[in-house]
This record gives sequence, C-alpha cells and structure tokens, in this order.
Amino acid sequence: MNRIIWFLLACAAISVFCSWGFYAHKEINRLAVATLPGQLAPFYKKHLLYLSEHAVDADKRRYANEYEAPRHYIDIDAYESHFLDSLPKFWNDAVLKYTEDTLYKRGIVPWQINRTYRLLTDAFAERALLKILRYSADLGHYVADAHVPLHTTQNYNGQLTNQVGIHAFWESRLPELFATEYDFIVGPARYISDPLEEAWKIVKESFSLVDSVLAMESALNDQHPPYKKYTYESRLRTFDRVYTRSYASAYHQLLNGMVEKQMRKSILMTGSLWYSAWVDAGQPPLDRLIKATPMVELKTDSVPDNGKTLGREEWH
Repeated sequence: MNRIIWFLLACAAISVFCSWGFYAHKEINRLAVATLPGQLAPFYKKHLLYLSEHAVDADKRRYANEYEAPRHYIDIDAYESHFLDSLPKFWNDAVLKYTEDTLYKRGIVPWQINRTYRLLTDAFAERALLKILRYSADLGHYVADAHVPLHTTQNYNGQLTNQVGIHAFWESRLPELFATEYDFIVGPARYISDPLEEAWKIVKESFSLVDSVLAMESALNDQHPPYKKYTYESRLRTFDRVYTRSYASAYHQLLNGMVEKQMRKSILMTGSLWYSAWVDAGQPPLDRLIKATPMVELKTDSVPDNGKTLGREEWH
C-alpha cells in the first residue's frame, strides 16, 4: 500500500513540475519524426510509439537521480546582467569561472542538450538500438525544455512576482487546450553543425520572452477576480484547481502565438538534431534496426544513466 501511495504522490508531483506537460512533450517527439529525410524516417517511424511514450522519461528520472533536475533549465538571470559575455559557452570554461556546483544549482540545459547529442551520435555509430531510442527521446525532451521561457529564469513559477502557477499554465494548460488549433507543419530537418551553439541560441531566445510571459499574465490578472480565473476539473479521480478556459483563452490571445511558435521550433530542432547525430555518426544504415526488437520488449532502464560524471569530454 505504501508503494502505491508513493507512486500516486510522485505522479502528482510530476504533473505539477514537468516541463511542457506530458501531452506536449509526447506530441513534440511524435511530430519531429515527420521532419526526417527518407533515409532516416523509416527507422523513427517504426519506433514512433516508443519515442512518444518515453518523451517524459527525463522528468520521471528527477525522482531517482539527484542530478536530473538541473538538466531541464538554466537560470540566466542568476548570472551577471550581461550574461552573453559573462557565461562561457563551453562547460570546462564555465566550471573554471563559476565552479561545477554553481552551474548545477543554476541549471545546465544547453550543455545537457549537447551532451545528449553526443551520446546519440555514439549510439548511432554503434548501431545500438536501445541507446538510440533512449537518447533520441531524451534529446527531444531537453530541446523542448529549452524552448520554454520560464525554464531560463529564477522566477520559473512566478514565485517572485506573485504569479505562482504560471509555469504549468504556460507550458501545460495552454497546449492542452489549444494545440489542436496549431499548425505543426514545420518543414524538413536541417543539419546542425554546432549543437552547443544552437542550444545557446535557443536559451537566449527563450530568455528574451520571459518579461512578456510574466507581464501579460500580470496585466490579465488585474482584470479578473479569482472566481473568473480558477475552476476545478476532474483529473485522475481528483479535482484539481486549474485556470478557467476563458482566462486561458484571454492569455493565449495576448501571447499572440508564442506557445505555438515555441512548440514548432521544438519540433523542428528535435528532428534536426536527430538527423545531425546520424550524419555525424557516418550515416550508418539502419535496416537491421528497423526490423529489431518489438517496442513492447524495450526497457528504458536497459540503458544506464551514470549521473553527474559521464566524462567531461561529452559536455563541450
């Protein structure tokens, strides 16, 4: 019984803190497959269910790996005001300047994207099915996280501006309500020559949206009494307090397509990095892996995560 209670509590915690929400993460990985070229698409289509269902594994690992949480964000505003100049691009340089403990405390998502990309490239070179699938799913997750503006600030849940709850509102509630209206035809994947540089571009663009995300919700809040802002909906046999559909619709309109744009960018970048990892691995033929073990037999824990220290060379 205690195990069941622990599991339910863990699931509830994940639903509150997970990035993009389960729905959006799964959709981003699923739709990224449509961006891939003919040589790569058959492999990813064969394993589409795995890539979608395991898109949220990285969030689940937060409760088993103490080093997992910092991989999903970076508090840009925890650094000097001119962070573009002050924060080194490469991991070893950043460690020398700020210490590894400081970097972990403030989040490491751009380096984590690059690290996972390198692991995926190695997996392609080895033609290791489980590793390819694990790192593809994880890479899509971290890329999507980096596109969430609130993953780039210390005020990640509006706790510093009396806007607690805005995190899940922006990245979970809005996609769940409005994603069916979005245009997810994003074009073909492209080759990324410098994944780390691209990861930093994503983070910087996301950070540039933080003020708008917070200011628009604050202005909207001033116009709505609590009874028009919140309601209760039945979820997993519980009643959860959520933002009303009318309030969500008003916020969604103020954002002027921001959530859709960030999801579109996440989809295209995920597909592009999958494709680029395969190219950097020498474009190995994947015919044998297309016919490999049925999805139902694959286990994510077959590919270990060694925590904090997987080798410095993987970070830069």
